Amino acid sequence: MLAPDTIFAPATGYGRTAVAVMRISGPQAGPALAALIRTPLPPARRLTLRTLREPKTGELLDQALVAWLPGPGTATGEDMVELHLHGGPAVRAAVLRSLGARPGLVPAEPGAFTRRAFLNGRMDLTAVEGLADLIEAETEAQRRQAVRQLDGALGRAVERWRDTLLTVLAGTEAALDFSDEGDVDDDALTASGRIEAARVRDEIRAVLADGRRGERLRDGFTVVLAGAPNAGKSTLLNALARRDVAIVSEVPGTTRDAIEVRCDLGGLPVLLVDTAGLRETSDAIEVEGVARSRRRIEQADLVLWLREPGGAEPPALPVPFRVVSTKRDLPGDRAEGEIAISARTGDGVDRLLTEIEREAATSLGSGDALVTRERQRLALEACTRHLDRVAAQGGTLPAELVAEDLRLAVRALGEVAGRVGVEEMLDRLFAGFCIGK
Repeated sequence: MLAPDTIFAPATGYGRTAVAVMRISGPQAGPALAALIRTPLPPARRLTLRTLREPKTGELLDQALVAWLPGPGTATGEDMVELHLHGGPAVRAAVLRSLGARPGLVPAEPGAFTRRAFLNGRMDLTAVEGLADLIEAETEAQRRQAVRQLDGALGRAVERWRDTLLTVLAGTEAALDFSDEGDVDDDALTASGRIEAARVRDEIRAVLADGRRGERLRDGFTVVLAGAPNAGKSTLLNALARRDVAIVSEVPGTTRDAIEVRCDLGGLPVLLVDTAGLRETSDAIEVEGVARSRRRIEQADLVLWLREPGGAEPPALPVPFRVVSTKRDLPGDRAEGEIAISARTGDGVDRLLTEIEREAATSLGSGDALVTRERQRLALEACTRHLDRVAAQGGTLPAELVAEDLRLAVRALGEVAGRVGVEEMLDRLFAGFCIGK
């Protein structure tokens, strides 16, 4: 499935660089390269030094390394060209102008190269999502998870399950088509299929029983700093962020809205959230701030309840929490098991960071989850529901209904890999890509 136009775009960032890479993909890639170098195409799949000239005027554009990559064995499945230019903005602009003037060549939109790789069967949808996650990865664990997706960890599992169910479906449909002939044992065939369907269902269930680690690793482990006004939440956030991100004041109720800071703890993404102090108040703005604090607490992966010496104990919280005794440099009673810190002096902050890192590692894992997006999870859950009906009937479900549930289960797996119903989702996904991808 080849796209009609030939696309081109820089594959490296803008600004001055030592080398700027330009990519061209489509049926006119080879002729475009030949026009630029004014010689026959160089040997395939080798970097070759060539002089680039403006095709119409012969003006010298650059001395560049060029690679001619005939399809379909390329990243996009089409003929491709790579130009390794000198990285000055003027050189890049001149080559882009020259390419844009050629008939049949159009500038690539964000994600256009990856879209063609998907449409031409070079990547499945799970690998495309892995590439998107790899581009966005900020921590080592996110990188590992994205690389596994890009390498096809989930895609291979889905294809294995799908192949098994297609075999079962073929046998079930054969039993339906030849049920009036004596050489087909309908009961035995359906029972065998039911066993295989149950095995696939159990494997998918095991993958889904991961505590949503994949999705949570993509979004980050959320730690909410909560407590009464002036408990030291903003001071602690500044200490953890190592910069002044929140206003610190002795006036209660200074923090009215949530303040977020992303950080990397042990290779894991952690989102620290400073919230308004919880108290009864008549100030309309502070009332809204307290309500937002409660909502953030309900959505947190971990709440650090900050209390100064002699402060109030935490209320019943709906999520895991740890009590942090602040202002350790001041005298006062502290309960056993609390983490005592002084954000001003830094005393105890390292221990608190270690505790947060331990909780995040327990919750997120190390990037080994197969399911990384809600879309994937919903499709796999739909598959298991259909397979439940196939496996749970004990031979009583008519073969017609077995076949229909198997078809729907196979379709659900196809949605995971991007075989069905993906156009709108592709538009949303590729919109987040950089132009040269």
